[in-house]
Amino acid sequence: MVDKALNRLSLETCMGLLMILAVALLATVGVTKLREGSLGGKDTKAVSSGAAQSGEDAKAAADPSQTVIAVDAGHGGDDPGKVGINSALEKDVNLAIAHKLKDYLTEKGIKVVMTRETQEGLYEAGAANKKQQDMKKRCELIDASGAAFTVSIHQNSYTSESVHGPQVFYYTHSTEGEAIASCIQESLNTVLEVDRAREMKANDTYYLLKKTKSPTVIVECGFLSNSEEASKLITEEYQSKVAQAVGEGVLKALEGRK
Repeated sequence: MVDKALNRLSLETCMGLLMILAVALLATVGVTKLREGSLGGKDTKAVSSGAAQSGEDAKAAADPSQTVIAVDAGHGGDDPGKVGINSALEKDVNLAIAHKLKDYLTEKGIKVVMTRETQEGLYEAGAANKKQQDMKKRCELIDASGAAFTVSIHQNSYTSESVHGPQVFYYTHSTEGEAIASCIQESLNTVLEVDRAREMKANDTYYLLKKTKSPTVIVECGFLSNSEEASKLITEEYQSKVAQAVGEGVLKALEGRK
């Protein structure tokens, strides 16, 4: 009787111990899985974040380099350029329009490099030939910029006051320059609603047209010798309109290059 009771007690004790061990084992496995899950979540998040970052970097690296256009404000410093019938200085009008053109193109995603952004000329104070040094410096800046092409802003003048209207010049031996000039001339005539539209013109003597590695066009925005045009060219409203017209022509020319 006593032996049976002892045997039953031993059996119950063993079963109890087995149950305790089983519970402990299950608890250990659960904690391990929970811990692995927690760490796994963090690792996954880190990997995902890294992958996303790598994706962004790859996307950025895959983007083509930004198109560069050089904008040249003619004259400057001791060189005033043409003097208008209203005493306006060409160098001032050129710079104002050049800045507005830069703003217009920048808003369209184009990177713009300007040869001059102030009233100063591009020559050393004691230069023997300031004009020559100025022109060479402009060409150096343009070539170093890697620009697709250059737009040089100028104002025209003539002995007869009745002559008016914008006109674009391109290098005679540059078919690409001719195509760019055509786009800008057409845009100027349309946007400015020119009554007697002038045609673009080839030239093989202008220094900037001949010496830059990439195509260059010279935009004569109007005649300072014409009273009506001279009075408009000194206003911000008309300068902005001219800049828009040139900018639209530039965008059209870039589209044609694709």
